[in-house]
Amino acid sequence: MKKKLVVLTGAGISAESGIKTFRDSDGLWEGHDVMEVATPEGWHKNQELVLDFYNKRRQQLKEVKPNLGHTILAELEKDFDVYIITQNVDDLHERAGSTNVLHLHGELLKVRSVQNKNLILDWTEDLNTGDFDINGHQLRPHIVWFGEEVPALEEAIDITETADYFAVIGTSLQVYPAAGLIAYAPSTTPVFYIDPKPIAIPNIRNKVETIAKFASEGVADLRARLNSF
Repeated sequence: MKKKLVVLTGAGISAESGIKTFRDSDGLWEGHDVMEVATPEGWHKNQELVLDFYNKRRQQLKEVKPNLGHTILAELEKDFDVYIITQNVDDLHERAGSTNVLHLHGELLKVRSVQNKNLILDWTEDLNTGDFDINGHQLRPHIVWFGEEVPALEEAIDITETADYFAVIGTSLQVYPAAGLIAYAPSTTPVFYIDPKPIAIPNIRNKVETIAKFASEGVADLRARLNSF
């Protein structure tokens, strides 16, 4: 039976494909204050701005490709039972070939009804005011905005609790509740932390091996270390 590798990924792995993160030094996301484009308040204040912002992100996604980090994680399925829990809303893990991907913060290529959060549709083109669900309600990006609950969190916890190995790749470990997932890994589970600027992980009981590299190079190291067990 294959050992279970659970991987928590963040913006750092997608950044190598050219997708920007709002946690760059200027604190902006593609020139916007995140409170304007990634909160329920922003949506109610200026729906057109929010729709335009995500339309541009959706178009940008068509122009980028998975990088080596994504590809190696997909290839690891040959030897491990790999589950990817991602904070990213892009589909680069899936396009690289990963088959078990859980999106904590939603998906850019999906939309949902403002009245029924369970009415979710695939969506690859622009989303505009006047695009309605079957009941006549406006559709919105299927993104978990700041201040909203994370519906996939319980499933993510269940997956983490059964990990034989746990890896953290390209995330600042500052966005909760995602950052708290690491606490649910069994205490005997080795943790691999890949980030070019790693921080100290507070209150962790596991053995942590830090790989201070960017995602692609770090994931290559991870593969070598896992294969040495």
